[in-house]
Amino acid sequence: MAGAGAAQRRKGAGLSHIVLATGDLAPDRDDYDASFVATAPLLRAADLVFGQLETSFAEKGVRLPQARHAVLARPEGAAALGRAGFDVISMAGNHVMDWGHDAFFETRAHIEAAGMSVVGAGANIAEARRPVIRTLGDGTRVAFLAYSSILPHSYWADERRPGCAPMRAFTVYEQIEHDQPGTPARIHTYPHREDLAAMEADIRAARAEADVVLVSHHWGIHFVRAVIADYQRDVARAAIAAGADAILGGHAHILKGCELIGGKPVFYSLCNFATDLRMDPAHAASKSFNEIRVLAEEWEPDFDSLYNFPKAARLSMIARLEIAQGKVLRAGLLPLVIGRDAVPRLAQPGSADHAAVVDYLAAVTAEAGLNARYRRDADMVVLEAEA
Repeated sequence: MAGAGAAQRRKGAGLSHIVLATGDLAPDRDDYDASFVATAPLLRAADLVFGQLETSFAEKGVRLPQARHAVLARPEGAAALGRAGFDVISMAGNHVMDWGHDAFFETRAHIEAAGMSVVGAGANIAEARRPVIRTLGDGTRVAFLAYSSILPHSYWADERRPGCAPMRAFTVYEQIEHDQPGTPARIHTYPHREDLAAMEADIRAARAEADVVLVSHHWGIHFVRAVIADYQRDVARAAIAAGADAILGGHAHILKGCELIGGKPVFYSLCNFATDLRMDPAHAASKSFNEIRVLAEEWEPDFDSLYNFPKAARLSMIARLEIAQGKVLRAGLLPLVIGRDAVPRLAQPGSADHAAVVDYLAAVTAEAGLNARYRRDADMVVLEAEA
């Protein structure tokens, strides 16, 4: 059995335990297992594997009018995630309610039936805020929490409605040149106070139950190179101050830089992992696509590809944490490359692909004014704070 059972079989070996976190998951192909052909051995060898789901696994659903790109994947996709080695799946994202309540609950049921745990979403807000806690072989208890800032209306849970745990933000546009109509504005973003306070309370409560707290955030500015929104920095600092040991970011569909806050790693965007996206001429010509396309540095549709994302999305990574005796000992990443077949593959140390990922990360980290630097080590690229 995969999922939770796999974690039980893996644990106990070595001096430290390995927790991996991948980028977004949205398989949409005939053979779901093919998405993991190059990475399943790595995932299965880890003690815990976390992923962010960007689709629904259901027989049927009613697409909500506020859903943008929405794919209803077949139920067997959940079992493929379990076979690949995943243990904890976040459903806190902007696709969580794309196909309505019934599809939401069916998706969750398929994930749990495959031996994995769902975090960040539930039948109500109390369920959505509840952590998933797993115990490693040395007794270390690891808690996972998950939130989304990217939220179509009513996708967040409340006391009587299913959905995900929200970490909303507000946007204010400040006109810089008041005598020049139509000139660019300065953009400010701020965390939603109640959501921020709830997140801080959740982290403190999880810290009381667990030794290590890992927080996933579906957030940020998609496709735009390097830029980190102000609210992300505020939320990251609040989460670390409340007791988070690492922050795992998703949604942007390209890599963003990293930083260390008080020695704790913040991965602002892990890019994609198993994410399929077809394109046809009608879609490529649509107004909605071309409004998004201009955000990226380079984005050319490829009608024969399963991976229609910007060129920068070819470079991805897996976050890697070494944990022992109740602490994160080291944090780093494993570079990935994703080709036209949308299959993530590990970039071998010393290869041009490996260098491309590390160099890109170093560049966007510097452009965003973040403090991480990337040291190539034998088993991963280690995150260190700039001196």
